[in-house]
Amino acid sequence: VNEIRPYSAKELADIYGVCDKTVKKWMKPIGDQIGKKHGRYYNVAQVKIIFEKLGLPCKVKEQAA
Repeated sequence: VNEIRPYSAKELADIYGVCDKTVKKWMKPIGDQIGKKHGRYYNVAQVKIIFEKLGLPCKVKEQAA
């Protein structure tokens, strides 16, 4: 993951190294803050909120180091 860009739930699951059901479960309590996705993807603003609330995925941290 080099940049924050629109991601699908499946792509977010891959980034976090979990299944998409797990990511959806993690995002359920913060759903009001994220808002509804339009089509398959969460937009850049939504992805920023997801990363802020769930923490940066390991893959992002590794590349930042």
